[in-house]
Parts: sequence; structure tokens; C-alpha cells
Amino acid sequence: MINSQFQKKISLNKRYQLFSEQIVQWYLDDGRHDLPWRKKVTPYRIWISEIMLQQTQVKTVIPYFKNFITKFPSQKKLSQASEDQIMAAWSGLGFYRRARNIFAAKEIIKNNYRNRFPKDFQQIIELPGIGKSTAGAIMSLAYLDPHPILDGNVKRVISRFLKKELDLIKEAELWKLSKEMINRDDCFSYTQGIMDLGATICSPSNPSCGECPISSQCLSAFKVDAVKKNKISVAKKVISMNLSLIQTEKSLLLAKNEASSIWKNLWLPFNTESVKNDIKKFKLIADQKINHELTHRKLEINLRTYVSLKELKIETNQTYKWIKKDRIDDYGLPKPISNVIKEL
Repeated sequence: MINSQFQKKISLNKRYQLFSEQIVQWYLDDGRHDLPWRKKVTPYRIWISEIMLQQTQVKTVIPYFKNFITKFPSQKKLSQASEDQIMAAWSGLGFYRRARNIFAAKEIIKNNYRNRFPKDFQQIIELPGIGKSTAGAIMSLAYLDPHPILDGNVKRVISRFLKKELDLIKEAELWKLSKEMINRDDCFSYTQGIMDLGATICSPSNPSCGECPISSQCLSAFKVDAVKKNKISVAKKVISMNLSLIQTEKSLLLAKNEASSIWKNLWLPFNTESVKNDIKKFKLIADQKINHELTHRKLEINLRTYVSLKELKIETNQTYKWIKKDRIDDYGLPKPISNVIKEL
């Protein structure tokens, strides 16, 4: 019995070794080497890319990453940035908590690590916005220190390879498997490769098993349903907003959203109700409705635009500024508001 279990373990280890070797070779031959964060690799660039890639597709991230790195090309340059500047560079990418976490993390790195990204896994995972998988990716990609990762793509590849129901397998078991399957000779290519494989070949529906480097071993190869099962559509929560955008010829009046809600710490037009005592000072020039889809919510924005002959003080406890129109890109604004301002 003991000998049988030992033989089974040896067999699994060989299978996992071949699995990782095939992924490494596939990445070296066919991986997405042109992605901007895979060039001039540094812990800083890997960190920013991994945060951006949380809940966001690669094709969406690419232009934002390039823009962010252009503005903040190094850890030192980022350390000098204000939260507003970071939010501005993030504007339009969504899930703004990630940008706030980047600001909080860079402050810790500046104050606790002499402005150098930490090299220890435990120190990295304690930074805001970084979980076990993101920390593992940074260790494997930036420091070439093999650590398991477990994003959605990796979960799908591993579960299909072993023909395990993803909904039934425990998270702890997936982590154990992810660790056992790492290629320790080339953890960079393996980590990039398994993420690429899940994103481009082993897709949620219609996986390209004929192009997969591990299909000869995969227990689910050519057996995955071509079409995903229909999911029950859940109506998004609708949030109504009444906003008043006030402008002069050269400036815009915006308030910082300090509430713990969507668009926290971004700059917005005033809530109409909050400036009802001041609004009569301005001339209404436009009234429009904007529908904007978020991941889990739908926004219905009633936006009124007013004009003022000069910059006036507003009776409010909110943080607000008259921002010069030619400096608006220095501030983080939600995409629908930014789009309106660009058309003024």
C-alpha cells in the first residue's frame, strides 16, 4: 500500500514536471512577449501591472499602463506623486480603490523601505491592495523567486488539467496544486505562460485545445462544452445622481468626493442639492442625462451645466476647487464626467 502511494506520487510529480516544462516552452515560443510590463522588468513595473490587471482585461490595461509609466517611470518618481496625480493617471480604468491602494503602498515603501520595493514575500503581501497571488507574481516575475499564483486563469488551467470541478475544489487544494506545478528552473516563463495560456487558449468557453501545449496530458482536453451554460441575468442596481457642473470661461468648479461610495477621492461636479443656495447665481446652459454602466451598478446621471462670469465661493463643507480647464488632466475624474468636460 505504501509502495503504491509512493509510486503514484512519483507519477504525479513527473506529470507536473512535464506540465510545467511544456508551459515554459510554449511561452518562450508563443507567449505575449510584447506586453509592455514584460519589457524592462522591474519590481515597480510588475507591481503596477499586476494591480492594473486585477479585474481588468489585458487589452484595456495596456494604454493605461503605458500612460502611467510615462508619468511615473520609476518608484522614486511615483513617491513624489500626490494622490490626485495618481488618481488622474488612473482615471477611466475603474475600480479606483486600486489607485488609492497604490498611493497608500508607495507611502509605506517610501517611509519604511527607503523607497525601494521590498524583496520579502511577507513584506510585499502586507502592502495595501496586494494579496497572496499578486505577491506571488511579483516574487516570481521581478525577483525570479518561485511562488505560486492563483488568478482566475490559473485556476481554470489547473482544474481542467486535472479534470476537477472548479466550483467544488477547495481553494486550499488549488493553492497546493499551484505550488507543486511551478517550474523552479524558469519561474518567470512558467508564471507568464500559465497566465497567458488561460487568457488566450484555455478560455472559459470554446477553449482551443488543438493549440494547447498540454492537451496530450489534460484530462479535459476536447471535452469542455463549446458554449457556456446560460446564467441567470441579475439586474444591476440603478443609482441616480443629480449633479451641477459650474464653469467660467477658463475654469471648472469641482468637489472632491470624500464619501465612502463609488468614485471615492475623485473630483466631481457638485451634488445639485448641496449647492441649491448658490445655484441661482449661475446661468443654466445645458441639461443632459448620462447613462453609465459599472460592473455591478448602473448610473443614471442628471447633469446640469451652468456658467459663471467669475470664480465665486460656495457655501459648503466639501473640499472644492476652481480648476483651470487646461489643468483638468492633473485631477482624477470619472470617465463619464471627463467625457462631458472634453466637449465643453
